[in-house]
Amino acid sequence: MNLTLIAIITLGSIGLFISILLYITSQKFKVLEDPRLDDVEAALPGANCGGCGFAGCRNFAEACVKTTNFETLLCPVGGSDTMSKVASILGKEAIKTEPKIAVLRCNGSCADRPRTSIYDGAASCTIANATFGGDTGCSYGCLGLADCVKACIFGALKMNEKTGLPEVDEAKCTSCGACVKTCPKNLFELRDKGPESKRIFVNCMNRDKGALAQKACAVACIGCGKCKKVCGYNAIHLAGNLAYIDFKACQLCRQCVEVCPTKAITEHSFPPLESKDTKWVPQQIKTK
Repeated sequence: MNLTLIAIITLGSIGLFISILLYITSQKFKVLEDPRLDDVEAALPGANCGGCGFAGCRNFAEACVKTTNFETLLCPVGGSDTMSKVASILGKEAIKTEPKIAVLRCNGSCADRPRTSIYDGAASCTIANATFGGDTGCSYGCLGLADCVKACIFGALKMNEKTGLPEVDEAKCTSCGACVKTCPKNLFELRDKGPESKRIFVNCMNRDKGALAQKACAVACIGCGKCKKVCGYNAIHLAGNLAYIDFKACQLCRQCVEVCPTKAITEHSFPPLESKDTKWVPQQIKTK
């Protein structure tokens, strides 16, 4: 028999055998995809931002199809409306959630937090935090090198040249959490937007004792506890010389804003309070 013909028959037989083997293997180990998966993915925004905790919208859609309830699943970009659509496709009930927004918990502008040194390294908050710590007396405050701005794929953050701090554009913020994950100082927090965008929060993360905190930044929280004392809803807690307002318990009464001696508490979308003489005198601070 011709050697060429033998080679052809041999190779053909091997190819046929491998094809049959691959077919049997694929049938045995094939994974049937839920036909609703494509519909769920189509209902999602398609941002692939990772704010839901999954690698992308496809992975999140798979989790939605497999789950029995939506208690731990939320698309922050689409919010409750998107989750309602997903639930409708799957014949399940979505859990209504309040819309959230990213807030920067640092109000130490250039005027309130003077420089004590000059940073001349890489323009990265992560690198500066690891090698330097900051060019002001507050080691807890914003480094101002815009890592958060670069991380936001929705263009919801920009640096304010006057204050040296990033600003959140409420109309563009999707509460994806990219800024929260990126900031090495952990200054960003996702909070409820609040009714008519009204919200109150302590705009500081300085945990130093009163005198040290106020020396480093004029608008720092000094942990005096006045806000906690006037809050009738048990919404304010003190820990590590720093006050924190629980947005779930806060009733937006604004009493804490009035009594804060350093103006460390920010109120958003409220009309101005009546003028009161609450000027803070640093010399009055006493430490043990």
